[in-house]
Amino acid sequence: MPGAVEGPSWKQAEDIRDIYDFRDVLGTGAFSEVILAEDKRTQKLVAIKCIAKKALEGKEGSMENEIAVLHKIKHPNIVALDDIYESGGHLYLIMQLVSGGELFDRIVEKGFYTERDASRLILQVLDAVKYLHDLGIVHRDLKPENLLYYSLDEDSKIMISDFGLSKMEDPGSVLSTACGTPGYVAPEVLAQKPYSKAVDCWSIGVIAYILLCGYPPFYDENDAKLFEQILKAEYEFDSPYWDDISDSAKDFIRHLMEKDPEKRFTCEQALQHPWIAGDTALDKNIHQSVSEQIKKNFAKSKWKQAFNATAVVRHMRKLQLGMSQEGQGQLASHGELLTPPAGGPAAGYCCRDCCVEPGPELSPTLPPQL
Repeated sequence: MPGAVEGPSWKQAEDIRDIYDFRDVLGTGAFSEVILAEDKRTQKLVAIKCIAKKALEGKEGSMENEIAVLHKIKHPNIVALDDIYESGGHLYLIMQLVSGGELFDRIVEKGFYTERDASRLILQVLDAVKYLHDLGIVHRDLKPENLLYYSLDEDSKIMISDFGLSKMEDPGSVLSTACGTPGYVAPEVLAQKPYSKAVDCWSIGVIAYILLCGYPPFYDENDAKLFEQILKAEYEFDSPYWDDISDSAKDFIRHLMEKDPEKRFTCEQALQHPWIAGDTALDKNIHQSVSEQIKKNFAKSKWKQAFNATAVVRHMRKLQLGMSQEGQGQLASHGELLTPPAGGPAAGYCCRDCCVEPGPELSPTLPPQL
């Protein structure tokens, strides 16, 4: 199996704990879990995806696809795969640790949030996804839950995670597997038509919409009705939530959430839109309205179904506190284990059990409290 994957060679370890000090469980799935760990040699904190090799039997192809994709990616706004180890009955993917928490958390915690802030976020996402598309990689599952902050810094960059559904485009072939998350999936996927990189651009449009109002453009408790809305590309800029949003922002969203993938903006076109490249994004504070809607429509239990970013944030804050209190680089609570989260696959690090070829995720998007 290892020989089929391009990139760094798979390393053998008699006991992975001889190399890494395991600290905390960040998330779990049926066949895997993500652990916060420290490299004993460098003291660097990492996230380790631990996969039972038994679970890979007969599914090696999907796992190899995920790893091949991750190996190929080197971008400042994309979570990196640093190393791969085989030890005992497990495979260990050593991932870059992102410690700044989740997108929605940061927006809700802010006291001031503007269109310009949303524009800067989307700029980073577009740049990273353009990079993927230039490599022939389609992410296929872009959504706010997969956007994590690199650090606790106020001006931290955003990171794209979770490549469990990513696919390399082969010359002459078409993508047709129905997959993704209902509220963010493009019409052509639901129509079971062949699709391309344009599906990611649609998802970025949906994310931009949510960042500007705090609720999703498509919503229904019934999946069939939700899909019908998406297939028709039926969405509104509802009053009063969009009254203070610029026409330029709405124009940007319309070009990405265009029903026809042939007419839909590419990442390159979106990067040139005035709302991203110019100065049309407004500086008006929209925090109160957006944060209220996020709290109503994306309850913690829903947006935290994947990766327990809170555990990382809490751990990093303890380390920072230890640095300031003890000085000279000594870290407080260095061996302390945090309380593991209650279940939920760790999608933030490609750890929802993507060893099997996935179909669509069927949990409906929550209806907004309008």
